[in-house]
Amino acid sequence: MKILKYLPLVFILGLVLSCNSKKSDVPVVGFVDAFEDATISQARTGFTDALKKSGFSEDQHTVKIEYRNAQGDIPTLTQIVNQFVSEKVDLMGTCTTLSTVSALQKTKTIPIFAMVSPTPERMNVVSSTGEAPANLFGAVEELAYIDTSFNIIPKLLKPKGSKLVIGMIYNQSEPQSADAMNRIKSLADKANVTLIALPLNSSADAQLVTKSLLGKNIDAFFANPDNTVFASFETILKSCNQANVPIFTSEAGLVKRGAVAAFGADIYQWGYQAGEQAAQFLKMHKTDGLKWEMVKVRKRVYNPEAAKKYNITVPLNFEAVK
Repeated sequence: MKILKYLPLVFILGLVLSCNSKKSDVPVVGFVDAFEDATISQARTGFTDALKKSGFSEDQHTVKIEYRNAQGDIPTLTQIVNQFVSEKVDLMGTCTTLSTVSALQKTKTIPIFAMVSPTPERMNVVSSTGEAPANLFGAVEELAYIDTSFNIIPKLLKPKGSKLVIGMIYNQSEPQSADAMNRIKSLADKANVTLIALPLNSSADAQLVTKSLLGKNIDAFFANPDNTVFASFETILKSCNQANVPIFTSEAGLVKRGAVAAFGADIYQWGYQAGEQAAQFLKMHKTDGLKWEMVKVRKRVYNPEAAKKYNITVPLNFEAVK
């Protein structure tokens, strides 16, 4: 009789253990965004869509995705990554350079699937022998595509004076941004274009620095691959539109937000590409055959309204954004 008395308790305990066992079978993905941005968020959508297509869906309870956004705060970003490491998530999805670098600094064993991030060399995460971290996967970018993006401008614009003047801002504390600025300066010299580049430290400085740049009689603004530019793009756009200065960019996502034209990576497809790799890892439970790779999908796009505003005729091989 005493045994019967405890049977309900044994039954409940068994259910709890059973549920916990099933829960542990569901892989956990830690996804970290460095900051909030309408364009960058498309990478996360692409990443989760790729997982879902491969059978890893939160709706079907076949994966658990823990999403965190650092809102541009470095201590918060570090805390998020530390939490994922302590939880021993199955993998991490990292969006933008800061997230990827932070994750690589905190773990050498959890696979990191990067997106909207540059090559290992440009992230300064390679070893003394030039090797990338063994746990780095996903899709990354080099700066060569900026050549095409920047060289669009002289073909579409006539200078106000004798020489085309292009302005840009860059985050001097962000290696990728500084590298891009140096590359663009070299491109400007070759194209006989005057480049005026002003540094800033945060998106809070964007309005003041942009207005200072616009006061130098520039013909166009070039929005380079810079997290600060992404975060403050609407502020930059408003100032440029008021001064009748068109924006060109290397980031396709910024065209939908008001830039005239771009040749650059499709952010959604960038995330999707990283997600395909992550799905393969979850299926195989190993990283054999996986390695970081260059982003595959690039597009020539233009904004019809912006092009009309500045009376710019865009080549036929450019796709209009909706």
